[in-house]
Amino acid sequence: MIEYLSANMWQVWAVVAILGLVLELSSGDFFIICFAIGAVGAAIVSPFAGFYVQLVVFAIITALSIFQVRPFALRYLHRKESNRPSNADAVLGQHGHVSETIPAGGYGRVALPGDDWRAVSADGSELPVGTPVQVVSRESIVVTVERLP
Repeated sequence: MIEYLSANMWQVWAVVAILGLVLELSSGDFFIICFAIGAVGAAIVSPFAGFYVQLVVFAIITALSIFQVRPFALRYLHRKESNRPSNADAVLGQHGHVSETIPAGGYGRVALPGDDWRAVSADGSELPVGTPVQVVSRESIVVTVERLP
């Protein structure tokens, strides 16, 4: 088995590259993909070079990717988003309607596009079902809403 792997190191490097791509899909910070790029480079030279040369090629291409490709990719893909909100903070400013009456000083529910949140009224007044509202703040899993005119 070891003899087969040493004779076909390109397959090992290909598996490393695929694992790097799969792990990058779960992280999304363009760091692990640099290792996948290095593994592809090592796979290309593996039929022509020994193991230590493959490791050096892997290290050099990975380092170049980290310092050259990653900053370019981050700048290109996130150029218009200097302050990207998290999924929960993305509800701020959204419009929806009351799906369960919000009593004065109490909690109710608000239907927002694609989701339903526990909500309180910004001014403490009662908001009946169907009232159009806008989210003004969020505290954990509770949004504060105000009535739209």
